Amino acid sequence: VQLQASGGGLVQAGGSLTLSCVASRRTFGRYAMGWFRQAPGKEREFVAGVSWSGGSTYYADSVKGRFTISRDNAKNTVDLQMNSLNPEDTAVYYCAAQRGTDYWTGRLYDIWGQGTQVTVSS
Repeated sequence: VQLQASGGGLVQAGGSLTLSCVASRRTFGRYAMGWFRQAPGKEREFVAGVSWSGGSTYYADSVKGRFTISRDNAKNTVDLQMNSLNPEDTAVYYCAAQRGTDYWTGRLYDIWGQGTQVTVSS
């Protein structure tokens, strides 16, 4: 499986963006998916995760209530709807896939997309 992330851009504080990640293969539905981000000078951090079925979702405390992760296994896509963005959300966002269920640990993800830049201006 290969992952292609898109949807990043420049947005003002309080605005919204939707990131999308497309997988290359039909076996996408067998993978749990996650979104991570990395800001300049900071470590990569977990943002959100979704189970292979889409029935369970997980969020970092910093984005809970503002971000929504969802997936469409028929289209091989996973989206991250981001609302009420603030400058602290500025980072490169990555989608990732794994066959396990530890959504928060980046090193357990097997496959990573190339990243998409999100910049939130104040």
